[in-house]
Amino acid sequence: MKEIIAFIRPSKMNDTKKILDELNVSSVTAIPVLGRGHQRGINTVLAGIDVHPEVLAKANTHGMKFVPKRMLVITAVDENVDIIVEAIIKSNYTGFIGDGKIFVSPTDNAIRVRTNESGDAAL
Repeated sequence: MKEIIAFIRPSKMNDTKKILDELNVSSVTAIPVLGRGHQRGINTVLAGIDVHPEVLAKANTHGMKFVPKRMLVITAVDENVDIIVEAIIKSNYTGFIGDGKIFVSPTDNAIRVRTNESGDAAL
């Protein structure tokens, strides 16, 4: 079992949800976050990002510029990880700076609180 953490553009959230739904990925946590990568918070217009000015004002704090993103957290059985990662890449690729990042990490266990199922059965 693996945990997939993806940072994507907010404008790509609907495309990503659609493709994950087509793959029957039922459990996704999406969190609005602010951050920066190699672009160092460059002008979002150049990066093809449409951001409300009030959000940008909040993101520009203490001299560091942060860009709004969505963080997706998905836990999947090992055999589905590559398919899910490829789907996230496919739905988020623009070729511009800021397309996002995906991290894949091993997950030792998962436990469904209601039933006490564990491992892959808890997913």
